[in-house]
Amino acid sequence: MHEIKMNRKKDKGFESPRKSVIGFVELTIFPTVVNLNRIKLNSKQCRIYRVRVNDLEAPFIYNDPTLEVCHHESKQRNLNYFSSAYTAAVSAVDPDAGHGELVIKVPSELWKQGDEMNVLKVYIEFSLDQPKGGLHFVVPDVEGSMAERGAHVFSFGYQNSTRFWFPCVDSYSELCTWKLEFTVDASMVAVSCGDLVETVYTHDMRKKTFHYVLPIPTAASNISLSVGPFEILVDPYMHEVTHFCLPQLLPLLKHSMSYLHEIFEFYEEILTCRYPYSCFKTVFVDEAYVQVSSYASMSIFSTNLLHSAMIIDQTPLTRQCLAQALAQQFFGCFISRMSWADEWVLKGISGYIYGLYLKKTFGVNQYRHWIKEELDKMVEYELKMGGVLLHPTFGGGKDKDNPTPHLHFSIKHPHTLSWKYYKMFQCKAHLVMRLIENRISMEFMLQVFNKLLSLASTASSQKYQSHMWSQMLVSTHSFLKSISNVSGKDIGPLIKQWVDQSAVVKFFGSFAFNRKRNVLELEIRQDYTSSGTQKYVGPIKVTVQELDGSFNHTLQIEENSLKHDIPCHSKSRRNKKKKIPLMNGEEVDMDLSAMDADSPLLWIRIDPDMSILRKVEFEQADFMWQYQLRYERDVVAQEESILALEKFPTPASRLALTDILEQDQCFYKVRQGACFCLAKIANSMMSTWTGPPAMKSLFTRMFCCKSCPNIVKTNTFISFQSYFLQKTMPVAMAQLRDIQNLCPKDVLNFILDLIKYNDNRKNKFSDNYYRAELIDALTNSLTPAISISNEVRTVDNLNGDVRLILEEITRSLNMEKLLPSYRNTITVSCLRAIRMLQKNGHIPSDPSLFKSYAEYGHFVDVRVAALEAVVDYTRVDRSSVELQWLLNMVQNDPAHYIRHKILSMLGKNPPFTKAAESPLCNEALVDQLWKLMNSGTSHDWRLRCDAVNLYYTLFGLTRPSCLPLPELGLVLNLKEKKAVLNPTIKPEQGPDTTEMTGNTMGHNFPFSPSISSLHEIDMESPHDSQAFIHHHLNILERPSTPGQHPVKHPALIILLHNWASFMLSDNLAVLSLPVTPLPSSFSKESTSSSKHSGDHHHHHHHHEHKKKKKKKHKHKHKHKHESKDKERDSHAFSNSPASGRSVRSPSMSD
Repeated sequence: MHEIKMNRKKDKGFESPRKSVIGFVELTIFPTVVNLNRIKLNSKQCRIYRVRVNDLEAPFIYNDPTLEVCHHESKQRNLNYFSSAYTAAVSAVDPDAGHGELVIKVPSELWKQGDEMNVLKVYIEFSLDQPKGGLHFVVPDVEGSMAERGAHVFSFGYQNSTRFWFPCVDSYSELCTWKLEFTVDASMVAVSCGDLVETVYTHDMRKKTFHYVLPIPTAASNISLSVGPFEILVDPYMHEVTHFCLPQLLPLLKHSMSYLHEIFEFYEEILTCRYPYSCFKTVFVDEAYVQVSSYASMSIFSTNLLHSAMIIDQTPLTRQCLAQALAQQFFGCFISRMSWADEWVLKGISGYIYGLYLKKTFGVNQYRHWIKEELDKMVEYELKMGGVLLHPTFGGGKDKDNPTPHLHFSIKHPHTLSWKYYKMFQCKAHLVMRLIENRISMEFMLQVFNKLLSLASTASSQKYQSHMWSQMLVSTHSFLKSISNVSGKDIGPLIKQWVDQSAVVKFFGSFAFNRKRNVLELEIRQDYTSSGTQKYVGPIKVTVQELDGSFNHTLQIEENSLKHDIPCHSKSRRNKKKKIPLMNGEEVDMDLSAMDADSPLLWIRIDPDMSILRKVEFEQADFMWQYQLRYERDVVAQEESILALEKFPTPASRLALTDILEQDQCFYKVRQGACFCLAKIANSMMSTWTGPPAMKSLFTRMFCCKSCPNIVKTNTFISFQSYFLQKTMPVAMAQLRDIQNLCPKDVLNFILDLIKYNDNRKNKFSDNYYRAELIDALTNSLTPAISISNEVRTVDNLNGDVRLILEEITRSLNMEKLLPSYRNTITVSCLRAIRMLQKNGHIPSDPSLFKSYAEYGHFVDVRVAALEAVVDYTRVDRSSVELQWLLNMVQNDPAHYIRHKILSMLGKNPPFTKAAESPLCNEALVDQLWKLMNSGTSHDWRLRCDAVNLYYTLFGLTRPSCLPLPELGLVLNLKEKKAVLNPTIKPEQGPDTTEMTGNTMGHNFPFSPSISSLHEIDMESPHDSQAFIHHHLNILERPSTPGQHPVKHPALIILLHNWASFMLSDNLAVLSLPVTPLPSSFSKESTSSSKHSGDHHHHHHHHEHKKKKKKKHKHKHKHKHESKDKERDSHAFSNSPASGRSVRSPSMSD
């Protein structure tokens, strides 16, 4: 069982409050092997003061190889080398393999001879000071107490990142029950997993302690915490659900959450299973790491999801986020996974049931549109990157070791994946679940889920028996077994094709109609040679719409069959005026004059149900696409035909698109797509176009006053369908161009009039998104300036139209400062518009405006828009100043999401690429990025992977071309080889340091701190040596021995104090402990690494600096009196957080 106590207090210090946590963890371990002598746990960036096992002091070693992946002396700069070193570093502390950063030696008195195995209680005292990852403190820089300022803190992380804020077994497969206690300021509320049992005030009434108990076995990775002056709302429909938000946002919270109970009801109904926990808590925080993160019985959301009843566009998005979070409560939190290779099952099931919720709430059209969107996104990514593998298996032969040689990162651990890959992985997982549903039916699918849940809930109520709890973990094997038991169907081939191997299918289709035989000759070709593609063999469905109706045919795609003959039904019966039956049973009148007189075919679709992960390029005549757009009732088919019609700019296409725009019963997203397609067609038909500009008369008829057609009606967005159309049409119209390739004057005036006469007074909805889109329309109307040679660009000699646009943008931007819109949508659009004016040469290119909007303190959407402009400026103007400014922000910005966005935007729109020469590509930049990914991002997995991605985009896998060639390459490489064999990272080559020191730990030399000079005592006192080491460490994970024993409920207690006073308090001197001496080989090694220790860490406290300097001197003449300094060395070495490699610790006292 796991008990945590934490005490957190934010004290007003000199400049800003100390962001610190003090706590202790107690784990109850049931050994499953005799002579358990080592326990391995995960812990990152925590300072560990003492470890006790059953009340005996226990020595421990701390080593975190991910702090600095490649040693700083290494001159290697190629990504292949980094990737293998990084994978090795993550593997070295991987809890699923029984490793950890923290190795605790069980005191020999507790080793049991014979069979009796006793429970071990491991007690660890630790603290966190200004953590860089794991916990995020948000402290607004305004007047008032912490609560008045809305200061709050919450845990965050990507995959298993609980080790960042307390020592634990940070694995999804190690379950235990929990007791959590948090002591916080009396004005704050602590929200954590499980049931709140009691809240106790301290004697001085200044603080209170929240006691949570989570009786359901849960992995440490699913534990979270949030503390702040939250306003609390008990859900009116379900009293066991509680919502928390920041001060003053209660009205928004009430509105946004009014819908949650329906999502609960939906999931409980389809899964025929109660929600597994006794309570559910939603917490809305600022500067969230991701929009939604789910933990056992609670979810942490971004506060930007909250909205009032006046907002239209955000409502579906927020509901979707809530639905995703709840789906993950069932599959992900309650049911966890055996290993990383089984992650796809959980992500797949939660994504799949979320899809069912979408279908019920937003309708089949929205659902099919979403599936198509996800499929297109994933197919595009796989074709570009070479494939996403859902179920990676490792081991076996040499080739098995890297199942994805096409990627520049390893997929062996979640922490080495690129963020984009992980998103595509989740996407593919739920699409594959849908393929399984197609194969076995939805009814069986839901039975399988119900079976998994009911087994788990039976197991969760058992007293601790290790074999029972494994029912709460799902593995690929158990999932597939359950499917075959329930449905009796073999889905082996499907799994082999989509789960055990990566890549998608690429089809090319064309046809001919053979009139003599009345047969449709269909040819389907595949491309399976290019990257990310695979060969498909199996059934494929083809739907043919003929005059007599719609017919489905299932064709078998064999090894090399291309041509398929499909018999047709009607021998052209067009003479009888008869209605034509459609797929859904409707019968419609069609104007058949456009079609081919000889053939009865109206249109053909390949794989209409998207039951293969594929990309289809099908060739059929333009009139067939037009019929398909008009009469096919499936939104996916309509969207496909809109895409195809871009290639057929004819009056007939124009008419088909206009008809769709006027059809009220047509799905709004299809109509939005038709707007943009119509604009493209109009531009291709420029010379032959007749009548007013495309869509203008339609817009006038739908949204303008009858008496005065150039004035828009007052807004009433009662019909959301027409609201979305009204928003989209002007944006599409602005893409129209005349013969001179300019936006037609009447279109521009029309858009300016829409802005001018916009009147929202009588509308119950906000028009902020609509106004933002009108500014996007102005942006779309811009075309490159015609530059007269050597003319200086000033606002005075602006082209008249552009001047009007610039005035409008300036006015909107200034209005926003006085009356900000929801989510600052208008500022975002204005910033994009200004960047477009700059890019088109109308105003001088200058990043300073964007840099001021990108500063910390602006709303996150505004910052992202401004940063996007700066990234673009960096590329266009090749500005090294701006690139440095961006990279500086990546290292120092308080908001984790912004850091991640900058790196991913630089990756999408890089300042240069590996293919092209650029003045920006120089040795200093290579070193800077190398340092960033090597040691600067160890506190945030996602950020490190972003940095790797950027490095790959800029320099590729091999040594960057801009670096000078290493002299005497061979000799250097021999040296590098030694660096590669760094013992802590690659245990299989050379001795593992932890093992070596483990042996020497047996004989401890007692050492009395009272003798010798002051700094010796300082060195001994835990807050110096230990604290330093942990200053930069960053994770939290798992006890383990060769015989892997289960852990029973971790108990974590974290107290959060004002650090400085804690450090200086006298009683700590008592804790001076004896120390493990080191084998002298290590002492020598330590000199090199400690020289470096000054660089990375600028934020130690003052009183520690002096001691540190003294120690450094000692190192210099260490070898003269090694024996005397042996004990001291153990600390001196441990004091090099830069090396972060093998760190010794004070060990046990008598």
